Amino acid sequence: MTQSGSELRRTLGVGDAVVVGLGSMIGAGVFAALGPAAHAAGSGLLVGLAVAAVVAYCNATSSARLAALHPASGGTYVYGRERLGEFWGYLAGWSFVVGKTASCAAMALTVGTYVWPGQAHAVAVAAVVALTAVNYGGIQKSAWLTRAIVAVVLAVLAAVVIVCLGSGASGAGRLHAGSSGGVGGVLQAAGLLFFAFAGYARIATLGEEVRDPARTIPRAIPLALGITLAVYACVAVAVLSVLGAEGLARAGAPLADAVRAAGVPGLVPVVRIGAAAAALGSLLALILGVSRTTLAMARDRHLPGALAAVHPRFQVPHRAELAVGAVVAVLAATVDVRGAIGFSSFGVLTYYAVANASAWTLRTAPAARVVPVVGLVGCVVLAFALPWVSVAVGASVLAVGVISYGVRRWR
Repeated sequence: MTQSGSELRRTLGVGDAVVVGLGSMIGAGVFAALGPAAHAAGSGLLVGLAVAAVVAYCNATSSARLAALHPASGGTYVYGRERLGEFWGYLAGWSFVVGKTASCAAMALTVGTYVWPGQAHAVAVAAVVALTAVNYGGIQKSAWLTRAIVAVVLAVLAAVVIVCLGSGASGAGRLHAGSSGGVGGVLQAAGLLFFAFAGYARIATLGEEVRDPARTIPRAIPLALGITLAVYACVAVAVLSVLGAEGLARAGAPLADAVRAAGVPGLVPVVRIGAAAAALGSLLALILGVSRTTLAMARDRHLPGALAAVHPRFQVPHRAELAVGAVVAVLAATVDVRGAIGFSSFGVLTYYAVANASAWTLRTAPAARVVPVVGLVGCVVLAFALPWVSVAVGASVLAVGVISYGVRRWR
C-alpha cells in the first residue's frame, strides 16, 4: 500500500518515539530552570518539582489516550477539533505554534550562550539554520541525531549526580522539603519547571509518522515522561545537596556551579558542552513539533494553505519547516531568552488545558476521568501562577489569535 503525496511516511517505532520525547524534555531546562525555580520556591523546590510531575503525568496520559484514537500530525490541535469543536482545536494549535516558536528561540539562545557568550545571537541563528536543514532531510535523520544528543546529555547528567552526591560538600540537611517561598512560590516554581517537562507532546504531534500509532504512542509517552522524571529528580537532589536552596537560587549556571562547589572544577567545561548539546536536542525536536502542527493547521486553512505541502522525496512538510525556521531565526536574533521562556510556558499550559478537556470527553470509566480533570485544573493554576508579565503577554497573544479566528469566520 503506497502513501499519497500529501501524507507523511510512517518510520518511527517505540524506541525512536521515546528518544524524540527525551530529546525534547531532557534539554536545556534541566541546566537552566532549577535556579529560577529555587528562587521562586526556596526550600519548596522539590515540592514544586512534584507538583509539575503530577500535572505532566495527567497531561501525558490524556495525550496518549487521544493520540491512539487520532494518530494524525497536529497533536492537541487535532484532538480539540475532533472532540470539542473547531474553535478549541484552533486555540490549541495557535497556543502551541506561538508558544513553542518562542521555546525554539529560547533553546537557540541557550546554545549561543554556552558555546560563545559574546556572540550568542549569531550562534543561535546558525543553530536554527543547521537544524532546519537536518529536519528537511527527513524524520529518520532527525531521530538518529536526537538519539546521539540524548546519549551525551544523559552521560553529563550522570557525571554531575555522581560527583555531587559523592563529594564531601553534599549534605542531606539541605534537602528538607519546606516551602520558604510560600504556596505561590511553589506553584510558580512548578510552572517554570513544567517548561522543561513539556516535550512529550512532540511524540503526539508526530502521530502521522509513527508505525502502529494506536500501540506505539501510548507506550512511548509514559516511558519518555517516566525516564525524564527520574533524571530530573536525581539532578535536583544532587544539586540541592551541594548548593542548598539559597545557593541554587543565586546560581547563574546551577549544574556548573554545583560541580565546582563539589570540588571538581575540571568538569565545568563538560557541563557546558552538555548544556549546549541538550539545547540543540530540544531545538531539533521543537522545530519538528511546531512544523507538524503548522502542517495540520494549514491543511484546515487556519494558516496559509501553501504550508501544507509535503516534499515528494523526503516526505516532510518542507514549506512549514522552512517557515518555522525563518521565524525562529528572526526571534533568535532579537529577543531575550528569559522573556521567551515565560511566554512559552503560558502558551504550553493553555495547549495542555485543551488536551485534558478533550480527553474528558472520551468514553472511559468514571475513575479514569479524574486524570483529565486534575490535569485541566493544574494547567490553569500553573499558568496563572507564572510571573504577571508572562501572563499578560501570553493572554494578549492568545486574544490576538481568537480575534483573528473570529474575523476569518465572519468574512
